[in-house]
Amino acid sequence: MEQYTLSIVGLLALCLISLVLAVYSGRSKGAARALAGPVLDARDDNRLYRIDRVHMNSVEALTPFAIPVVLAMLLGMEPVLLAVLVWLHLVLRLIHLAVYLRGGEAAKGGKLRTVLYVSSALVTLVLILVTAWTAVT
Repeated sequence: MEQYTLSIVGLLALCLISLVLAVYSGRSKGAARALAGPVLDARDDNRLYRIDRVHMNSVEALTPFAIPVVLAMLLGMEPVLLAVLVWLHLVLRLIHLAVYLRGGEAAKGGKLRTVLYVSSALVTLVLILVTAWTAVT
């Protein structure tokens, strides 16, 4: 598994981001005296909503990405290719997080935030397809 060190570190970083965002979301809701669960004032200019959504986006994106990464390692996928996909996804998720939390025009739906989210989803799709190809060849 040594050849997959970069992929493992990248995957663990994605998990850590989700965990940190969970704590950040919970603390932010507590400080605002908001109830646990979804923020009902669902507007892009509501910072608490954006914090909650960036956390949920992170959680929603993690499982469909993490499972193929683990399977790719078990199947013996080319380590450099896997590391490139993992770190590309990680960088896209970090930029998405920063844009969404910053707010403003770029964070609104259909803007840069959406491009980043779709780009990371496409990296996940490529990962799934390459992992499937590795499994059948």
